Amino acid sequence: MTALKIETVRGRLTAFYITVLGVVLVIVGGLIYVLLARALYSRIDDDLRALLVIAATSLTNDLAEGQDVTGAAVSTAAELSSSRQMLAIYDANGRLLAEGGRDRDLQLVLPALETIPADGAILQTIVEERDADDRHRLAVGRVTIPAHDARYIVVTGSPLEPTDEELESLRDILAYVVPIALFLAGLGGWLLARQSLFPVVTMADRARKMSAENLSGRLPVANPRDELGRLAATFNDLLSRLEGSMTAQRQFMADASHELRTPVATTRTAANVALQQPHRAEDEYRETLAIIEQQATRLSRIVEDMFTLARADAGTYPIRRTPLYLDEVVDEVVKAARVLASTRDVSIEAATIPSAVVTGDEELIRRLIVNLIDNAVRFTPAGAMVRIDLERADGGYTLAISDRGRGIPAEAQPRIFERFYRADSARTHRGEADGGAGLGLALARWIAEAHGGHLKLVRSSEHGTTFAAFLPD
Repeated sequence: MTALKIETVRGRLTAFYITVLGVVLVIVGGLIYVLLARALYSRIDDDLRALLVIAATSLTNDLAEGQDVTGAAVSTAAELSSSRQMLAIYDANGRLLAEGGRDRDLQLVLPALETIPADGAILQTIVEERDADDRHRLAVGRVTIPAHDARYIVVTGSPLEPTDEELESLRDILAYVVPIALFLAGLGGWLLARQSLFPVVTMADRARKMSAENLSGRLPVANPRDELGRLAATFNDLLSRLEGSMTAQRQFMADASHELRTPVATTRTAANVALQQPHRAEDEYRETLAIIEQQATRLSRIVEDMFTLARADAGTYPIRRTPLYLDEVVDEVVKAARVLASTRDVSIEAATIPSAVVTGDEELIRRLIVNLIDNAVRFTPAGAMVRIDLERADGGYTLAISDRGRGIPAEAQPRIFERFYRADSARTHRGEADGGAGLGLALARWIAEAHGGHLKLVRSSEHGTTFAAFLPD
């Protein structure tokens, strides 16, 4: 038969309370009963031994007063026996001389005479012939009085029925008290568990009403100092982070859709215009293809950056670390960037140090430098200059890129590393179609942090902006 399975925590706690208390009560009750029974029976044995001593003293006194051996026995038995105290006196050969207080249903049989010690007593328990429940405790010992040349065998006894009844009453009391105590403990444990777990029930009901579309609700915190209160507070913190993540995800999807819609729409429009007439001049077709190529490049770059960031968030982007010369990578990127910068009438000046060896993924580091320089070139007005400085720093190298743009507004600076975020005042007059998607700085910061470094905004004012990337060596 399988054991009953308790489904609720409240039920398991209550069962635990009852089980523990039941075990404790049984152990304590058993110890009390055993110790009390031992003490009561030991007291009876002590009383019987004491009665043997008293009987010996009484016999000695009676013999000293001139009584004979039998008379002294009769006098002592009559004086010391009672309904609760039996006394039987025999001569040295086991012949009964006198007795008193013996129940008529109790048959006395002396043990073998040679087994009765001269000093001390034999203790034994006998039962009545008619009623086996009536027990008696006996003490058998020898009494020798050399002055009168008298030798006795003295038997003292006491009924065990009063003691047995007391112990039976104790067993009855325990039999009633233990179940009542278990019932009260179970009821109290159930109420206590219910009261203690009530916040959990409330939290479960509140959490059940939440959904991915509505994460603004929070769990109630009844007592912030106890374990359940800390659990609710921790869960609320988790909900806050989850809500922030969901909000960021929705915003990311909205921004990504917006950024992807622009080049796609531009490409479709250019193609539709080119196809509206059956014949066009070669220059018009070339212009249309140039627009399509420009938007396709932009679209490809957005998708590539989004894919890289998505893999970075999932922790699955493979970073291939190899030793490389950072100064050579900077020089290569600057040479390629000068071609684009020249079309905008922007110059690039680079100051690097030789043999700047770092360990990292060359492709990712190159993308970091490209993003920062491209960002600086786009926001630098015509006729101005972008400066790049590679310097040795403690434990690595610092790459600083400075432009001469109009700067980033103070209120926008804390958010410039967010994905798809672009401050309106930071855009140039060239128009948004020529601008980035707002992923360059986010990607550059992740690349720096993935290599154990960092990327930060050093300064930004109306005179220009400087970003600095630190890469450990």
